[in-house]
Amino acid sequence: MPRLLQHRLDPSSRLARLMFAEYGVSVDLEDIKPWTRDPGLLEINPAATVPILLENGELPVVGTLAVIHAIEDRYVPAAVDGLFPTHVADRNEMWRLLEWVLVKLNDEVTRYILEEKIVKRDQRGMTPEPGVLRVAKANLAEHLHYFNWLFATRHWMAGSAMTLADFALAAHLSSLDYLGDVQWDTSPETRQWYARIKSRPAFRTLLNDRVVGMPAAAGYADLDF
Repeated sequence: MPRLLQHRLDPSSRLARLMFAEYGVSVDLEDIKPWTRDPGLLEINPAATVPILLENGELPVVGTLAVIHAIEDRYVPAAVDGLFPTHVADRNEMWRLLEWVLVKLNDEVTRYILEEKIVKRDQRGMTPEPGVLRVAKANLAEHLHYFNWLFATRHWMAGSAMTLADFALAAHLSSLDYLGDVQWDTSPETRQWYARIKSRPAFRTLLNDRVVGMPAAAGYADLDF
């Protein structure tokens, strides 16, 4: 059985878990705190980031892009369409939006909120910096304006079919939603999309996640929210 080194609220770890669940593959989850820079983690990945995919007889697969490619290459059932579109134009749009989420959304929003609310509290016992959170939430509002436009013009993020880009965005928004940082009332189109993807069986394990000492925001696990 594959083993995934992860943090429960790390969006890239959640993306990998969604892929495994969508493909019906059981995976052992090992929770770690990458910011502690444990020597065992650094031996596998000097960058001290997750996710990391481990499997007997295989070299460790390190990093978001490497892990999602490994899952897509190794675990897609023969009778199931993968999350990478086969049509070139659709695949290009999927990669464009995947990069938007993994790079732009992460660098402008998610990593700051997780740093302030999770890492600082755990590592240094500090309280979040209000100014940093204020900027991150303002950036999130701008991203949601764009996502609202996307979902007003198409059924799924990259077009008519669900792709890896949908799971990537859902992974980030689920982490932010756990912390209570998504203003769903001002994002109706994105909310409708999220309700659909949140109802998929693959999402159940994420909705059951809890971080010790930090309860989920109201409505986090509700399908009708």
